[in-house]
Amino acid sequence: MCTTIARSGLVRGAGKGAAGWFALTRCTVGYDHPVHLSDEHAILIDFANYDIGTDARVAVEIDLDSARTLLAHLAEAVQQADALEAEAAP
Repeated sequence: MCTTIARSGLVRGAGKGAAGWFALTRCTVGYDHPVHLSDEHAILIDFANYDIGTDARVAVEIDLDSARTLLAHLAEAVQQADALEAEAAP
């Protein structure tokens, strides 16, 4: 059964695909059937720039425990970056 869990939004960054680096404009995060991971469902993360073609995409499939670890590390890195930026502000 498909979950229909998906969230998408604009991002600014860069990703590396088969043809090299490209600008990222969108990130989609969902929970549904993976293509390559053997789990029934997984967290699916797509970074893309569909304005330059469907090949301008980086996809990730991870299990829920890995997603929790990624979320914790991402939150910690953002918190530390915010603190560093606040110290550097005039």
